[in-house]
Amino acid sequence: MGILIGLLVVWAILAVLGIVIKGLFWLIIVGAVLFVATAVIGFVKREALGRRH
Repeated sequence: MGILIGLLVVWAILAVLGIVIKGLFWLIIVGAVLFVATAVIGFVKREALGRRH
């Protein structure tokens, strides 16, 4: 779970850097896509682990 939170923080920082640095619009897109993908994967894995017990 710690790795998941760490990745979410990294992706959020990338997105914020893309917003702050005007020439790096692509970084906003990459950071947002990776943030959402990581959150979805974490949610799915958490749900799968919850059903097993």
